[in-house]
Parts: sequence; structure tokens; C-alpha cells
Amino acid sequence: MRRADRLFQIVQILRNRRMVTAKALAERLEVSERTIYRDIQVLSLSGIPIEGEAGVGYMLRHSLDIPPIMFSAAELEALVIGARMVKTWAGKELGHSAQSVLDKVTAVVPAELREQLERSKLFALRFSQREDLDVTMDICRKALDGKRLLCMDYRRADGTFSQRRIRPLGLYFWGNVWTLVGWCELRGDFRNFRLDRILRALVLEEAFTDDPGQTLQDFIRRMHCSPQ
Repeated sequence: MRRADRLFQIVQILRNRRMVTAKALAERLEVSERTIYRDIQVLSLSGIPIEGEAGVGYMLRHSLDIPPIMFSAAELEALVIGARMVKTWAGKELGHSAQSVLDKVTAVVPAELREQLERSKLFALRFSQREDLDVTMDICRKALDGKRLLCMDYRRADGTFSQRRIRPLGLYFWGNVWTLVGWCELRGDFRNFRLDRILRALVLEEAFTDDPGQTLQDFIRRMHCSPQ
């Protein structure tokens, strides 16, 4: 996370709570407490009205003047459950971003809507937590965003293993399973890969272009033309 982004996050967190310790901020932003102390100093010198001290905690003296964002109650519920699903199912990086969205919205909605947001009874749970699956998700997203080839060791449903080199095209969520669709260089065709069967994934430096017949749109068209 860039320092500018981290400073913004600190302000958003402080806006939503009465008092926050440096330790809590450090854990939330995955940095050291010393880094938090330096960031607090930078924010204070820039004019952000922060009160507090090391070992006690920090808070904003008064609300910053940011125009409110207007949501209906149903829109807030949709935002909450969407963010909670992303935090649970979409990997660590997107999970942190989902929490950041909630923090920003909580900071600017009117008080009555803020209370409704915090009282939401909609949850997204995953009982079999797998750290490796979160890592795989982040790796696949990185390859997708950079349009870079992905090399992976894959275990098929019948237990056989293979190494694939693919052009990643899209990620799909099926309720409890993510699949990666890509152009497989080994098969010379589109293939779907379950993320929970990817044993190892590596983003290569080699980028790829959208060649005719090998794009996500081509895959979608083929699926639409397939017999039901």
C-alpha cells in the first residue's frame, strides 16, 4: 500500500471510531506501530485535527467536512453483504479493499443510516478457511490485471497432475467455488480451472495480447452457442 493510501485509510478509520490505538491501526494496515506513529505525525502536521498520544490512542477532534453520500436502506444492505462476501471469498487483497469501502461509506453517511449499516444481520461465511486459496486468488487477479501468462501445477478431478501455461481471461464465482477461464497453450483451447485444485501458480513476465478466437468474448460466445 502506498503511503498516501495508508494516510487516507488512517483518517477514515479514525472518523468511524472514538479512540483507536496505534497497535490496532498497525494490525489493520499491516505495518509496524512505529510506521503508524510517523503517519500520525505527518497527518497532524498537515492540519488533520488528531488528538491522542502513543500508548493511549488517537481520535479526530471533530468531523472533517466531506459531503454526505446518500444511500437508501436497501442500497446500504446490498453494499454491506457485497463487501462481506468479497472479504470472505475474494482473497486478501480484495478483502482489504472491501473493508476500506465500508469504512469510507460509514464515515460519510448520515448517523441514522450509519446505525443501520452497523446493525446489518446479513453475513457471508466460509467454514473451511484456506490461506493458500486466498493466495491463489490474488495471484490469478494479478495475472488478469497485467494480461500476463500464468504457469500452474494443476490437479484434475480424477487426481492426475499436469502443468499448464495459460492466458488468464476471467474469474467466475459459483457459490462456493471459483474457476479461472483461460486459453490453455497445452490444449490449444479454452479451459476452466478450479482455484482449489491449483497447487502452485506463478505469474510470468511474458505478457499476451487478445488474439482473435482466444479472448474472453470468444469464450462467452462459444458458451452461448453450446447446446443446453
